[in-house]
Amino acid sequence: MTRSQLYPMPEYFDRYINLADDVPVLKALKISLDELKNAPIELWKSVDNKVYAPGKWTIKDILQHLIDTERVFAYRALSFARGEREVKPFDEELYGQNAQTSRRSFESLLQEAITLRESTIQLFESFTEEMMDKTGQSFKGEYSVRSIGYIFAGHHRWHMNVINERYLPLI
Repeated sequence: MTRSQLYPMPEYFDRYINLADDVPVLKALKISLDELKNAPIELWKSVDNKVYAPGKWTIKDILQHLIDTERVFAYRALSFARGEREVKPFDEELYGQNAQTSRRSFESLLQEAITLRESTIQLFESFTEEMMDKTGQSFKGEYSVRSIGYIFAGHHRWHMNVINERYLPLI
């Protein structure tokens, strides 16, 4: 099954899912991993802690947000695959406020994101097709384990697009 065959398309998360490649979910995750491994970290360092508008996250904050979100959604995927039907939402703004990313290097954040994506790929490789199709309820409605994999790939691209369009011009 490819992204375009995903049905139903989860509301709200379609903005991320539609950014993922139209390939099987494991391939989409592996493509996203390659994109992380080839991230333009030197350009990001040039931006440093600048933000494009008051109150916006730094690039380090965005990287931490990607990490935190992937951890939370990997838990959701595991929960749904194992039969849980509902999991608690998380407050991404609260996580962002308490992450203290300024104490971390770009390299450490990127390495954590890469390691986490590799772990997520292993998790998804462990799921059967039946598990991939299981659904659960959480933030913004019901969605499947498979859709969570596409959310990972697209969420990553969504934020990379924001960095390219809004942060890199600050250099």
